[in-house]
Amino acid sequence: MADKQSDSLILASLGKKQVLKRRFSFTSLFAFAVCELITWETVLALFSQAFDNGGPAGAIYGFIIAWFSTLSVYTVISELASMAPIAGGQYYWVYMLAPPRYKTVCSYAIGWLTSLAWIATVATETLFAGTMIQGAMILDNPDYEGTRWQGTLITWAVITGCVLINVLIPQWLPRFEVSILVLHICGFFAVLVTLLVMTPQLGSHASVWLTVLNEGGWPTQGLSFCVGFLGNVATFVGADASVHMAEEVANAALNIPRAILGAMLINGLVGFAMMVTVLYCLGDVETVLGTKTGFPFIQIFADSVNNTAGATVMVALVITVTWACAIGITTTASRMTWSFARDKGLPFSSFIARVNLRTSVPVNAVLVVTGAGALLTLINIGSYVAFNDVVSLTITGFYGSYFLPAAFLLYRRIKGEVLPHGTSMDRPPHDDAMASQFPQEMPGGTKSTKRSESPPSLRAGKIEVANARLIWGPWHVPGIFGIMNNIYACCYMIFVIFWSVWPPATPVTAESMNYSVVITGGIVILSTLWYFIRGRREYKGPLIDEDVAEIMRIGSVS
Repeated sequence: MADKQSDSLILASLGKKQVLKRRFSFTSLFAFAVCELITWETVLALFSQAFDNGGPAGAIYGFIIAWFSTLSVYTVISELASMAPIAGGQYYWVYMLAPPRYKTVCSYAIGWLTSLAWIATVATETLFAGTMIQGAMILDNPDYEGTRWQGTLITWAVITGCVLINVLIPQWLPRFEVSILVLHICGFFAVLVTLLVMTPQLGSHASVWLTVLNEGGWPTQGLSFCVGFLGNVATFVGADASVHMAEEVANAALNIPRAILGAMLINGLVGFAMMVTVLYCLGDVETVLGTKTGFPFIQIFADSVNNTAGATVMVALVITVTWACAIGITTTASRMTWSFARDKGLPFSSFIARVNLRTSVPVNAVLVVTGAGALLTLINIGSYVAFNDVVSLTITGFYGSYFLPAAFLLYRRIKGEVLPHGTSMDRPPHDDAMASQFPQEMPGGTKSTKRSESPPSLRAGKIEVANARLIWGPWHVPGIFGIMNNIYACCYMIFVIFWSVWPPATPVTAESMNYSVVITGGIVILSTLWYFIRGRREYKGPLIDEDVAEIMRIGSVS
């Protein structure tokens, strides 16, 4: 009870009333974080991306680089989550950290970018599950010619399952995630041991650790490696899922960083082990990459165990965990979109921001993100190559949304503007510029004048709340080590964003072109138009909820 009260007070200091139920403990949140990454399963699903451009050696060493570099990025994200544990995540942090002149517009842009990235992730993960089901059907029925429109219909069935679980039985989610964690770990050992024991002939050490490929036809092997590196980056995308569950987690400021980083460590280990194992069990490369199932790992399973029924069971295990991951991603995407809508950042915000009183779930937000995700999966009907652009879109969107708050945090910590954890909120700001703008700050970031003056207007929806004092949360990397990590994370994110818009092969044709930059640019243009048409009149930054504003009004009067 004490933890819940503390969480509610922290949330109130950020201007928000507790409306969602804090269903998740550390154990269930950790399970949630692990199951949203499902790294060894994603290594299988995205196998060909890193393999085609880089080969076995490129895939292995690229995985190591991506693992530790992404761990650096999520260390910064964890620091931010500990400072302000709120479902809005990135757009809220940007508003807190950005210079006053740019707070609103930067927050607005990041809110759209983050929402887009999570909707694209809903589409990606559900399509993986749907097309894996179709791949298993092809494995069991060689005469079945799977078409892309059928794969998309199966994906819509997967999406429907995600909606039903999120809307009808949300109270089961914490226990469900713990069960999937057990399946995720046990399934890893089951698949790993089966492959190593049943594969007729394992590859040589040289074929795994020293062989490089350039199937994309790039002028140099270095270019090929950088393009293929995105397959490993995508393996770790979305580890910030726990951030957007902040208002449903006990002791969020401490448990979210622990869950994110713990999940990164465990998933990195099992993902690396699975990648090395699959490369040793690869068999004939042309047969694997040209499989009718659409997924090389399904063909590897079939060739290794030489038994269709056994391979199908192994595939079914991967499908189950992937579908479960899609359920959690739907939860996360809906919370992010709901949070942005309650701050009036989206069209039809009042509709999207509604919360079901019986279940304490933003049902309309669930329907919006899954509906938009379902529309994105229609791209698969035209071309699966084109849908790969949606995978790139998730990378561009996520890393773009991470970079800006990380860069602003780096600027603030170098200038020494982030106060130590536990600093009293009633002490005056040490920074003269901030002090002149916010003479005296109250919990929640509202500004007040001297006691002899009248209190400011606290009408809900009219007052900005993210001007809260910058104080480290209970978890962060101190001193020069934190600065060095922050610098590396920002440099790495620029590198990833640059390569995320490159096509997978050359020469580039209309079909093979990476259109993620067009989609991202289109969203930026549309959101900018909406901002000038209506958004700037409605979006003022994160808002104080009415009940919290009333409490603050009473406190300021007294």
